[in-house]
Amino acid sequence: MKHLYTLVTSPFAAHFPDLYAEMDIVAERFDSARNLHRALKKQQPDFFIGEFVYGWANNYAGANVSNLDVTLRTLQAFAPQAKFIVVMQPREEAHIGKLQALFPLHAVLKLPVTEERMRAALQNAA
Repeated sequence: MKHLYTLVTSPFAAHFPDLYAEMDIVAERFDSARNLHRALKKQQPDFFIGEFVYGWANNYAGANVSNLDVTLRTLQAFAPQAKFIVVMQPREEAHIGKLQALFPLHAVLKLPVTEERMRAALQNAA
């Protein structure tokens, strides 16, 4: 059985429990990066889904380009086999390349995400 972690940061989060069950994927949703990072010590996921939000005004002096940087770095360290699936609002498309330059994203999906597009992303990342 595969494991999938989702970091839920907005009401637009892509969540397909029936699809995950059909694909024998155990899915866990986290409402904070801190809780997700804590869970990594117990179980490393095969997949990660997170919503990309460009860091227009962050306090990191340009070290982070988005809300996902720290989580993706943590996943690289604790779950190097994990496949990263990123969802984003269409307005963020101009900035996704900055995240792709830092991390190996296996799929980038624009919201709203359909079940068919998520299935394709999970199958291609498997």
